[in-house]
Amino acid sequence: MDPLLLARLQFATTTSIHFLFVLVTLGLITLLVYLQTAWFVTKKPVYERMVRFWGTLYLINYVLGIATGLVMEFQFGLNWSGLSHYVGNVFGAPIAMETLVAFFLESTFLGMWIFGWHRLRRGVHLLLLYGVAVTAYASAFFIMVANSWLQNPVGYEERGGIAYLTDFGALVTNPTFTMAIGHVLSAALLTGGMVMAGISAWLLLRRTPDYELLRKSLLVGLVTVTIAGVPLLGFGFAQFPAVGSVQPAKYGDEIARSEAVADWTARFGPGDYLPPVWSSAALGFMILIGFALVWAFVFLPLFYRDTIIKLKFPLVLVVLATPFPFVAAILGWLAREGGRQPWAVYGLLRVEDAVTPMPAGVMLASLLGFTALLLGLAVANWTLILRRAAKGAGDPALGRTLADVTEPDEAAPEPALAR
Repeated sequence: MDPLLLARLQFATTTSIHFLFVLVTLGLITLLVYLQTAWFVTKKPVYERMVRFWGTLYLINYVLGIATGLVMEFQFGLNWSGLSHYVGNVFGAPIAMETLVAFFLESTFLGMWIFGWHRLRRGVHLLLLYGVAVTAYASAFFIMVANSWLQNPVGYEERGGIAYLTDFGALVTNPTFTMAIGHVLSAALLTGGMVMAGISAWLLLRRTPDYELLRKSLLVGLVTVTIAGVPLLGFGFAQFPAVGSVQPAKYGDEIARSEAVADWTARFGPGDYLPPVWSSAALGFMILIGFALVWAFVFLPLFYRDTIIKLKFPLVLVVLATPFPFVAAILGWLAREGGRQPWAVYGLLRVEDAVTPMPAGVMLASLLGFTALLLGLAVANWTLILRRAAKGAGDPALGRTLADVTEPDEAAPEPALAR
């Protein structure tokens, strides 16, 4: 088999699976901030139970998501030495910032939030969760900055066949970044809302205890999907002119596409410089799913007198729709990454020049090993989430007090007096 094809398949697999964890993490942390803020303001016990319940599911996804991120980074350095050599001085800056933010600040805030229950003032404890959310969004920001440079290299100069960063400001004003970051963050919020709504609907169908928590969670989830769907579509369609102006082979007109292909042929030799057809098909299906999800608002009037729960059929639809954001996210990522083929760095470095020279057998073993590991993590993640969710919100470990786990043993004899 072709080692290049195997390397591309491995990158697509690891990146796509890790991206799904990221979407849930960003979406749920945003909803947790809302829920804990509502608890802080209203002091209603239901909001505390919601924070503890959904916070537990968030932590499961966070921990296993970190593991998938480590696997992705490892295969990136293993298979793409040509890319690392060429763009390391540019790509390394935002990646280093993401590492500092995600693995140090975010994890520190999260750890203090986990162990700060009933030990810190309620306002301080809430601020820690805000810190987790801000650093999570900052992590996504720097990752998208780095990826957008591969889509449209700006703010650099080339010396000795190596790219060097000269203008960091150009990275954050990159047209392939400014609209894409809004689209990705909206997708994450919609995914978090859909996960909350889907799990709540599933538990309501199972008649799981704590009706108030599940009903409110279902409402919050569907409202979130409705609200997030508007900027999701807006930022999505706004990318076409922005990306088309710098990636003519993807979204440009025929004249721009022909001129770009002629230029690349003169510089790099003959080749297929047009994006694969499947990238356009992926984009089309993603748009269809996006339009289908914005119809979540039709369920909101059904909350009158709890009709949505009494009918049950709407709950089944919500459960069945839960995977849709994940499918759309993978399709969108394939359209973005596959649409810039055959470039690792658009117009500068071809994928075939970026891959590490490696025997096909070694690359195949790496592909199978990493794929099995990531799929195992994904299955473990959702198995743990669903098992934890199925137990209901009665007593999640997160936020327990000492009184929750210790009871006086009235039957135990009093200790004998020392003589």
